[in-house]
Amino acid sequence: MRNSATVKDVVLAPGNGGFFYDDQAAIRAGVAHDGFLYVGAPVTPGFTSIRMPARSLSIGLVLSDDVIVWGDMMSVQYSGAGGRDPVFEVEAIEALARSVVIPRLLSTDVSNFLGACKHALAYHEDKRLPLAIEYGVSQALLRAAAHCARITLAEVICSEFSLPLPERPIPIYAQSGDSRELNVDKMVLKSVDVLPHGLINSREKFGASGETFRNFVRWVAKRTREIGRPGYHPILHFDVYGWIGLEIGTQAEKIADFIARLADDIPGYRLHIECPADFGSTEAQLREYAKIVALLDARGTEARVVVDEQCNTLEDIRLFAEAKAAHLIQIKMPDVGSIADTARAVLVCKENGVGAYVGGSCTETDLSARVAVNIAVATQADMILAKPGMGVDEGISIVGNEQSRLLSILKYRRRQNPIRSIDAASA
Repeated sequence: MRNSATVKDVVLAPGNGGFFYDDQAAIRAGVAHDGFLYVGAPVTPGFTSIRMPARSLSIGLVLSDDVIVWGDMMSVQYSGAGGRDPVFEVEAIEALARSVVIPRLLSTDVSNFLGACKHALAYHEDKRLPLAIEYGVSQALLRAAAHCARITLAEVICSEFSLPLPERPIPIYAQSGDSRELNVDKMVLKSVDVLPHGLINSREKFGASGETFRNFVRWVAKRTREIGRPGYHPILHFDVYGWIGLEIGTQAEKIADFIARLADDIPGYRLHIECPADFGSTEAQLREYAKIVALLDARGTEARVVVDEQCNTLEDIRLFAEAKAAHLIQIKMPDVGSIADTARAVLVCKENGVGAYVGGSCTETDLSARVAVNIAVATQADMILAKPGMGVDEGISIVGNEQSRLLSILKYRRRQNPIRSIDAASA
């Protein structure tokens, strides 16, 4: 049953993201470390230092029954890189939210999620709102719709997109940050489904001709066997931030050769390589990634290419999925914008036989991470990022526990009232 509700007021609350914003261009240039800091001047516009604490801005919708529902606005770690929105500035985002978005939200009927998103997030001055605003406002609107219907966020998505109620858990993918070896051990001991990311974002970590990285890949596979529980066999997923192309060269054949050799180093493991190269534009990325995918498929290797950079919006994701320019697409939620578009993106990937990875960033918040779980479970994505932060334990706990609670609720409802569960998914 859906009850109507409107927004009678809006409150804002500044906050902190789960990690830091980093200037990717400066880091790629080879800057030195000073403890946790990077030494030198930033390169990417908007950065005041190479590493900046991540900030967020929460938006709370005061509903007509006085309940307040929240969403969090923020950017990703490598803002301003790979075609992304610039680094998050709380003051500028707050000013735009107050002048444009809040007036739209007041008196809006929030019982219909997609309709409320369309109204609140319409273009301003012939262009999209900052994606951080779309992201946070749509989270709050989803929570409002769930409150009106007295159901979970996932059930709202199932209802709005005519999807069956899910039963299957989504594999969780954890990211290590710079504490690679220590955090790999944590992931293995917790039997994470997909690991370890690795943060291979510099020449030092990749090594001459990629040998440092190859040694790390072999070590991770070995470590899963040494300390993992019997039968534990995770997918090994590494983000190399374009360093195969930077170090080996950008010819598709050379990149495919390198990835295939990596897969040969760890027989029996599914290998994911995220962002093997950054070709500088969506058009070039599409063309070259399609070549790499075709070459790997022809070899029958267990290696899979994951696209991230230059594939940001729903339309970008559609282009890559239709062109088969990746085996798996990271749907980087703050870069996609509205969480309704994240749901659409998963469905586009599935329609085209391409893997859908509901991702995001270490700079997100606990609130946005829990929303991501509901989207991933409702649409039955192929994997989801454990977020926020780089500490491993926190992200696994937040995402894993939210998923467990959600699936338990859905199981309970099916058991108590199977007819109501079917109606909720087809409303």
